[in-house]
Order: sequence, then structure tokens, then C-alpha cells
Amino acid sequence: MSVQQTIEAKLAAGLNPQHLEVVNESHQHNVPPGSESHFKVVLVSEAFEGKSLISQHRMVYSLLSDELKDRVHALALHTYSPSTWTSTSPQSPECLGGKAGEKT
Repeated sequence: MSVQQTIEAKLAAGLNPQHLEVVNESHQHNVPPGSESHFKVVLVSEAFEGKSLISQHRMVYSLLSDELKDRVHALALHTYSPSTWTSTSPQSPECLGGKAGEKT
């Protein structure tokens, strides 16, 4: 199972989302082709209702703790309760090059 599929399965099972997008954005960064290290997650769940943004993110981090230890370098979270969801996915900024853009 790919990292993306694992993330999707864990979030679906743990949060029963009304909407779930997991986008592999690794190709936008300075990583080898085919990498699965940078993801954007857009998630709408009743479990987030009445919870602070920090609490929502902690719920996701808890479910993905194994992946975040060594497989996922960056995780952009966009979490919503059904009452705050506007049905538009935020755009990720362009990568500025990371370590490749630094002068040594």
C-alpha cells in the first residue's frame, strides 16, 4: 500500500469524513521522482465540530503518527467541521527550493 493510500485509509477509518482529499505534492519539491513525502490533506468531519483547529490537527497527527515518524516530511492540513466547510480546496504555495535553494 502506498503512503497516500495508508493516509487515506487511516483518516477514513478514524474520522469518518464527509469529504477527504489526500494530495501527494512531493513532485513540487526537491525530492526524487515518485517520492511520497509531501502531502496536502483536506478533511471535513463531524468529529471536528466544536473543536479548535489545534485539537483537529492533533487528532490527525495521532492517527498518522507512524507515517509522520519517518515516511512523511510535510503534511499540510486543512481541517473543517461540516458547518465551516466551504467546499473549496486551498491551493498550496510553490516550493521555494528548500535545501536545494540554499547557498553553501
